[in-house]
Amino acid sequence: PSNGTITTLFEIACPNWFDEDGIKDYSLYSFTNQLMIAFSSFSSFQVYLPSGENQILFIEIRDQLNCLTKFNLSSISIEADSQLNTNLLSTGNQNTVSQLLTSFSQQFNQINQQNIDKAVSSGIPLSTISISSLTTQNQPTNSSFNQSALVEFEKELNSQSETREYLISFTRNLQITTSNSIKLQSSSLVQLTKSTNQLTRTAISIAADRCFQLTSALQSISMRISQEDAEICSTQLFQCASNLLSAVNGPLQQRTTVLDLDSKRATEFPSDYETDLESEWSKINLLNENEKNLYQQKELANQIQNQVKEMISRLNSILNIHLNVGQQSIVNTSEVFMSLQSETIESLSNQTFANGAIRFSQIETNQTNSIRIQSKVEPLASFSNSVNTNVSRSISFSLFDSDGKEISLDYPIEIFIPRDPNRILPPMILQNVTVRQQLFNFHYVNITTVLSISVHIEIEPLNSSVGYLLIYKFDQIPQLNEIDGWTVFCPSSFHSFFVDNEQTRNHKSLVFGLRELNSSEIHLYCLNNNSQLNLSITNERFNFTSNYGLRVYSSGCYFLDENNQWNDQGLRVGNKTNHEQTHCLN
Repeated sequence: PSNGTITTLFEIACPNWFDEDGIKDYSLYSFTNQLMIAFSSFSSFQVYLPSGENQILFIEIRDQLNCLTKFNLSSISIEADSQLNTNLLSTGNQNTVSQLLTSFSQQFNQINQQNIDKAVSSGIPLSTISISSLTTQNQPTNSSFNQSALVEFEKELNSQSETREYLISFTRNLQITTSNSIKLQSSSLVQLTKSTNQLTRTAISIAADRCFQLTSALQSISMRISQEDAEICSTQLFQCASNLLSAVNGPLQQRTTVLDLDSKRATEFPSDYETDLESEWSKINLLNENEKNLYQQKELANQIQNQVKEMISRLNSILNIHLNVGQQSIVNTSEVFMSLQSETIESLSNQTFANGAIRFSQIETNQTNSIRIQSKVEPLASFSNSVNTNVSRSISFSLFDSDGKEISLDYPIEIFIPRDPNRILPPMILQNVTVRQQLFNFHYVNITTVLSISVHIEIEPLNSSVGYLLIYKFDQIPQLNEIDGWTVFCPSSFHSFFVDNEQTRNHKSLVFGLRELNSSEIHLYCLNNNSQLNLSITNERFNFTSNYGLRVYSSGCYFLDENNQWNDQGLRVGNKTNHEQTHCLN
């Protein structure tokens, strides 16, 4: 038939195909959804198709030497079906189970996105209920917050999270047989984990174990499969790993809702509680409900971080098999960007990586050794008690020698770390300063943090013909000629100034003062372009002739150390930091 639902059984027949080397298998793909649907060693097989209007399907027929040809099928329209057929899911047939899991999870992903859009239109900030993918653009939020809309969103979210966990449980015992088997199951897991705000801790654990098993299976056959198969499987497993990291860090970073199932399970007595006095649960029993849930989320986050690290190491080794000097393997999806390439050390000079996020300056070296370079961008940085990273993307950059051992190079490098496009930007606050004379209008900034931060000051005058003098001092109010720094803002509609983290390190506060420039100062500092003149502060009081808007925010540059903790040693926040990115220098 030319149409049906996701539970309609279709038959695919490929009669009379012949190859002198022998046909190895037949694989069915949806060009529309970019998905593998099924594979078989037989020329006729049955399938369940994913939903979609006028889908374009094609068959790949592969011989024993892994050469293949493609054949396009007629388009077909498949409607969604909300009825879960548990009998079919319980068959254990990897084709049937993977097809249905993919179809149902795609359907739930669409519903989840619709629910998110509806919530945002009701005034719920997107950055509090979802993690933006790498391809997401800024989505404006309705200014009028609707509490009942949030309640309804969370109700739907928890209902779908239970169903998603139930679906993921059917991936546990599927057989892993060939590279096609890994392709099919990893593709299904990408769809199952795509809605990261719906993954319970149990769902995350099951998916992580399964993705790890598929990675291990892929590594065991990596010398016997084609480069194309290795890249397809690795791409999907990288996506799975990235989804799991976002899912487990989302609640910790307050980017996604704490799910009801997780909260309930955090307080349940384990079956061995009375007899096992050394159990983990007995040690945290004195914590309240929120603390218990947070503790278990952190424990799982550390476990997933280590599991994913091992997965990525294995996937790198798989891709390295087919990589020669000057070649590159790229994963570019909405879930993760990853590049692995083979170069020489001298070729790093003036090079950029990760779509320009990582930049080397001029390098002078005679080394011509071959190295492997991996760069990776993921939607959400990992959680840490010591620093706020909840609106930051995560960027990693690693160098490996020909034996696969990680190496370090002492060369200058710039890193531009994107922020989530749907972060909540601090508002520009109007300063009513025209009511009285004063030496300076002072502002206090708390910079008491475990790791160092930079401070960014933005000023928006209501009168663009006004100029300003800004002075600042750490840990106390600036006094006459007792300051730590100053700058002049010549007349403009917008001014910005920042104090980097090397200056703020080991300080608890920053106090900055602002006053308007008089006409002679504007002439001296601005019209004559003498901004390098020494500053002389007097005790003369000044009138503000115009009010101004003020925004202050902070940034930081950190790396994950060997203990999976954020560290700031050797990193400095650069002057190209803005609302969209943090500029980091080593």
